[in-house]
Amino acid sequence: MRFTVAATHEAPWCVARCHDVDVVSQGETVEEAVENFREALGLYFDGEVLPDSLEPPIITTVLLSA
Repeated sequence: MRFTVAATHEAPWCVARCHDVDVVSQGETVEEAVENFREALGLYFDGEVLPDSLEPPIITTVLLSA
């Protein structure tokens, strides 16, 4: 199953957030944050049946004038 993950730098951490289910993880690098996310996602679904499918989120940007 494929999940959408966004990684951001929030000093001093890199934070990985899932846009499909409510799971967040962190690490010192993007790679570590994503790997930790993979583990957290496994724990999130531990003992649960994975959904048959997920509709991918719509990701866009919003401009806020100053």
